[in-house]
Amino acid sequence: MALVVICGQPCSGKSKAALLLSESLKESDSNPVVKVIDETSLHLDRNESYANMVVEKNVRGVLRSEVDRSLNKDSIVIVDSLNNIKGYRYELWCLARAAGTRYCVVYCDVEEDYCRKWNEERREREEASYNDKIFDDLVRRFEKPDSRNRWDSPLFEFWPSRDGIEKASTAIVDAVSYLTKRVDSKTRDVKVLQPTIATQGARFSEANSLYEMDKATQEVANAIVEAQSLAMGGNVNGLTLGPDLPTISLSRSVGLPELRRIRRTFIKLTGQSSLSGAPPPSDANSAKRMFVDYLNRELGSG
Repeated sequence: MALVVICGQPCSGKSKAALLLSESLKESDSNPVVKVIDETSLHLDRNESYANMVVEKNVRGVLRSEVDRSLNKDSIVIVDSLNNIKGYRYELWCLARAAGTRYCVVYCDVEEDYCRKWNEERREREEASYNDKIFDDLVRRFEKPDSRNRWDSPLFEFWPSRDGIEKASTAIVDAVSYLTKRVDSKTRDVKVLQPTIATQGARFSEANSLYEMDKATQEVANAIVEAQSLAMGGNVNGLTLGPDLPTISLSRSVGLPELRRIRRTFIKLTGQSSLSGAPPPSDANSAKRMFVDYLNRELGSG
């Protein structure tokens, strides 16, 4: 049904805005399914996530992949993150267009001094907060949304330091109205993005690739579990899955929970790379080869 991008400086009230918007949407007459995606839901630490540009780029990729998987015409997805780079907001807008759904940006406009004060107060309460170096860097690089840009429009604005954030706030009331209004041929104030042939083809191709990768990596994981069982819990060395595939050589036994976690991480990283570079592997052997190489790097015996 829609993609909502929450935008603002660090510690500007974005998560509260996302929570109240989510609750208001669920209380509306249409009662839509609402999903909030943020760093916490993906078990990402805010300081570690923005420690340097490489890590930050990876985090944005993981968030973006989760948004892409979650978008459909039956639910509203809220991205509660910094979303501070205009190029990144454009990428999210492209995902909404490819999904053929509504899109809007909700902006928490707060002066830097207030954000800094609120961050320090969180730290004193031992709540999630940014260290000073990361906070300063994020503030410096923030790119304010501009409603003249299609990827920043429509733009619903809060001023939390002046007005607070409530369900009755104009921005929430207007956003709920925009996101839940019934659309017909005469509607002019609500825009549903339309996918192009190119974006539809790309999504179909990527969906097939991700399916193959999911299936192939599961087969590798199953083979490792079976081999460890036969070895009475010992190391897996010299396990071959096929004539054209590399040998699996692990330095230690790997439990099923850890193996599942490594597999999920690999799929996320591969999906993230596909959005900015080459597509994920489209055949089973290529996917298995990449996953085995990844396992050997992470757990290999050298």
